Order: sequence, then C-alpha cells, then structure tokens
Amino acid sequence: MTTRPGGQQGSPASEISVDVLERGANQRTSSRRLFMLLQVFGGCADSKGLVRALEASRIEAVLYADVSDPRGVGLLACAEDPAFFVTRFREVLNTEPFAALTLKPELTMLGRSYSSGFESDLEEWLLNRPRRTVLNPAWPWAIWYPLRRVGAFARLSPQEQSAILREHATLGRSYGDADLAHDIRLACHGLDTHDNDFVIGLVSRDLHPLSHLVQTMRKTAQTSEYIQSLGPFFVGHVLWQSPAR
Repeated sequence: MTTRPGGQQGSPASEISVDVLERGANQRTSSRRLFMLLQVFGGCADSKGLVRALEASRIEAVLYADVSDPRGVGLLACAEDPAFFVTRFREVLNTEPFAALTLKPELTMLGRSYSSGFESDLEEWLLNRPRRTVLNPAWPWAIWYPLRRVGAFARLSPQEQSAILREHATLGRSYGDADLAHDIRLACHGLDTHDNDFVIGLVSRDLHPLSHLVQTMRKTAQTSEYIQSLGPFFVGHVLWQSPAR
C-alpha cells in the first residue's frame, strides 16, 4: 500500500506511470531533444560587433536583423541542455556589445523539439533537422511566432485530432517540397510567459512565401477553429549564422 497526500491510501496499481521519452515509429524512443531560445533586442546601431562576439563565442546561433525595428536584432540559440541558456549564453548576453542592447521580453520564445510518434529517425527529427533548417544559408528569411490552442482541441478523440493535424501537416509539407517554406515546430508548454503551447519557425529564401503560408493556414480547421491566439510575430533576415554541424 502507498499513502497519498492527505493521508489516503491506494494500491501501487492505482499510481500513475510517468514516461517523458520521445517516441517514434517501430517503438523507437529517445531522451534527447533540442531547445531553442529566441531573444529580441533594440538599440543596435551596428551589428558588426555582435557578429564578432558570436564568432568568438562559438555558440550555435543565428543573428537576425529585425524587419520591424531599424535598430533591432533577434538572436536564436540552440542547445540540447537548457542549462546552456542560463550559463554560457547568459555570459555572452551580459558582455559587450550585447549588454548595451535593450531586451524586448514580449518577443522572447523558448521551446523544445518533440516527436509525434510516427518518426522513423528520432535523432534526425529531434536534433539534426531543426539545426539544419535554421542554419541553412539558403534560407535567410524567418518568421517566428507562438500559438495557443483552445481547450476543446484536447477533448477531441485521437482520430479527430489526427485528421485536423494531418490537414495542417500536408499543407506545410507542400510548401517545403516546393522549397517555398520550411518549418521548425517546438513545444513550449510551461516554458512560455503567456502560457502558449507551441513556437513555430518558418524559413525561406524569400519572405513572400512565408506570409503566403501563414495566410493559407488560416483556412485549415486547426487554425480557424482550434487556435486561441497567434503571435506576436518576429520577422527577421539573417545577419549571421554559425556553421551547421
């Protein structure tokens, strides 16, 4: 017998089994995942010093020019260990020239890669593909935004959820196959200041296809019926990328 909070007793069979592994096809599992953090700053008159500092730091990151702010930049960093963001990455941001910039916390986005249960190569999906996508020099334009689903989506049956998500995924894949837009999907449950569920990154060689994809997605059942909020949106163009590993 086990004792629950409040003094109630229950049998071991009634206890909940917790499994935090990522799961793919053919019963494959992984405990690894990639975290990505986007932080946006104002007050940058010259980005050359930022580029030199990032090159010297050797961190895995992308520096964007913020389309909405002529003195704005966005910095996206990647790491498997989230402790990186409060140690080495923090040291970079608290040292000149980054220390002189003004953080825009409303545009901060933090998420983790995740599996859907169908991926045949978990390491490729969770670690390699997200890195390769954000670090590809052929795709300098990016749109990043968080989203939150309405609670009704969680109450749908697995079959109903799959049909809704399949429509969304098929549309996104068609843009990717045409080399018009490529996505990075991150979960941010409990990681987001505003309680969002996901962070989405879209990258391309041109900006228009990214806007077109967002517009087209509005017609899907997921966006039109089951999304509570989208944004704020960060739109950037690459100033510097670390080499893909």
